[in-house]
Amino acid sequence: MFEMMQRIRELSVQSLVYLAALLVSAIFIWILSDLVRGGIAHLSWEFLTESPRDAGRAGGIASILVSTILILLVALVTAIPLAWATAVLLAEFIPITSLFGKVVRFSLYVLAGVPSIVFGLFGNAFFSIYLGLGFSILSGGLTLACMLLPILTATAEAGLRAVPDNYRLSSAALGMTRTAALIHLIVPAAAPALVAGLLIGIGRALAETAALLFTSGYVDRMPGSLLDSGRALALHIFDLSMNVPGGDAPAFAAALILVSLLLCINILAMKLAYDLQRRKMMI
Repeated sequence: MFEMMQRIRELSVQSLVYLAALLVSAIFIWILSDLVRGGIAHLSWEFLTESPRDAGRAGGIASILVSTILILLVALVTAIPLAWATAVLLAEFIPITSLFGKVVRFSLYVLAGVPSIVFGLFGNAFFSIYLGLGFSILSGGLTLACMLLPILTATAEAGLRAVPDNYRLSSAALGMTRTAALIHLIVPAAAPALVAGLLIGIGRALAETAALLFTSGYVDRMPGSLLDSGRALALHIFDLSMNVPGGDAPAFAAALILVSLLLCINILAMKLAYDLQRRKMMI
């Protein structure tokens, strides 16, 4: 009788887990099908290669895509070295009970909870006005980099701490330096966590609107440099949906492009992480 009750309990828990997974997948499919239904008719090669006209009702999103990619690249190039170096310091060189480590982690927790509108006001005051960068792609990218720091650092530190200590002990027994062990053993073993944090960061950066409204600007023309103003894709979708009468169809199409871009980035990053792990296992 006890074994039967235990079996029923296990089946119930498994059913709930599968139901939760199916619910998450169903929500994603629902959102994706809604975007496809509303925007697929508006998609064309011209939509991807032309700049917006008539406040976005006509033309395409070429300049919007260029601005979005440039803002994202500025944010990642700035945030990744700082975040991953901080994660390595916290996970490998500073004891978890260290006061300095606790202060750094507390600062990251506070940053992670700051609303994006506050980052936008900070970016406008510091990057746009104080540093004189104005409403520019560089200001928007640097502001996004500040937002990505806690996400990238926390996930990278968790991934590095999840690597078994056997890696470190074995490398020390073989006479490897801590730097060599970190580069050749620990970081590759933590690659899935690094990729996961990177994907979360990219997703937040691509979906950001409020912070970029105060920093990168609202101009929809093709940027000529990083000091030019540029409208991000999420901000363009918001503008079409809320401020442009008759802009629903291009807004749906732009949202479909944004989701497709996120899917491609996820698939590519997961494949790279899988190939890296497999290569290390073969070695």
